[in-house]
Amino acid sequence: MDTIVLILLLIYVLIILISILELTSLSVAALIGAVLVAWFGIQYGTFTYQDALSFIDFRLLGLLIGTMIVVEVAKKGGLFNVFALYAIKFSGGNPGRLFVAICVVAALVSMFLSDPTAMLLVAAATVTITKLLHYDPTPYFLSAAIMINLGGTSTLIGSVSNMIIGIDAGLSFTDFLSFLGVCEIILWALTILALYFVFKSRLGEKKVLPEYNPKEGIKDKQIFYRSSFVLVILVILFLTLDQLGVGPEAVALGCGVLALLICKVDPAEIFREIDWETVFFIGGFMFIIAGLGRTAFLSEMSVQLFSFAGGSSLLATQMTLWVSGLASVFISNIAVALTFTPIIGAQAASGLNLSAIWSGLILGTNLGGATTPFSGAVMMMAIGTLKREKISVKFGDFAKIGIITTLIQLGFSSFYLILRFGLMGT
Repeated sequence: MDTIVLILLLIYVLIILISILELTSLSVAALIGAVLVAWFGIQYGTFTYQDALSFIDFRLLGLLIGTMIVVEVAKKGGLFNVFALYAIKFSGGNPGRLFVAICVVAALVSMFLSDPTAMLLVAAATVTITKLLHYDPTPYFLSAAIMINLGGTSTLIGSVSNMIIGIDAGLSFTDFLSFLGVCEIILWALTILALYFVFKSRLGEKKVLPEYNPKEGIKDKQIFYRSSFVLVILVILFLTLDQLGVGPEAVALGCGVLALLICKVDPAEIFREIDWETVFFIGGFMFIIAGLGRTAFLSEMSVQLFSFAGGSSLLATQMTLWVSGLASVFISNIAVALTFTPIIGAQAASGLNLSAIWSGLILGTNLGGATTPFSGAVMMMAIGTLKREKISVKFGDFAKIGIITTLIQLGFSSFYLILRFGLMGT
């Protein structure tokens, strides 16, 4: 192995370890890695300074930032709070129905929001209702976190890893829905059923809800209605990208500008609320992977990895699903997506069913992130919220639930991919 390859691999492993051990923030760890890759890569002549300037895909960052702007403006108007409160009202104080409503709302909201934002919104509604009804919040919180991680698997903007894969694979909003929409709905049902049986005895007694109007959650009517309009436009445009002839990043940024213009919010305040941690983490890690890619290591890894499949689309898809899924248990799914996309992209001329393989990567990176309290930001946020409520959850207790749901999800996904893409015998 060449010296530069070894150095860049060590930098990669170092950044992953720093992230796992939380020695510093994800963004700082990724930026440190990017600086080290740039320094050693240029010094060893692996790439030039001008080459390095092209390592970051600004289309992806544009898609991410534009979507965040639209979401933050909608949040200012109380759109997602109202959505959650209607679901709670629908429950009528029945703990089983409330449990299902919170799970479904959590999954639905995460289809259009970043997972941390969805967790914050759902957590606020869950704290309110569980306190009001004197329920144990633990089963509701943990189940909502698991459903947020699952929700949005079949949409381009449902998670950051989906955005990464969608941009690199050239998958449209409709491609995501076509490939994985049915799978996600069934996964919702299976996961909610499993969680219900695990937590059934802890959901509490039926209570009478006090009278309240969910519309009281509207913070500003003008922002509420106008941001709702922009969000609808955003989704419609994503669904019609094939006819527009532009990329998703153009739509997201355009709708972000429109939201700032017509909702008359303070742009500085919106920009402060954007999750810049994620933006810089993606940018930095993207640079690390691109630098490593210049050594041809990833393409060689691709050949070795897919050689095990022996030209079988079935084996290649299953391998991608399970390896990325299990990797996402220990490593940020953003990092897993950024690592795997160039490997799969190198198989363009292999004759393999790339639609199936990309779908396996989408499912794997999404489903592996809810196995332990440290598998993803959403899980850590849920545990942190419970701690503020003076409720502690043991690692083993959470992992038991996470392992059960993750194995169910990955197991069904294996079966679904075979049927959806006709992989048997290929």
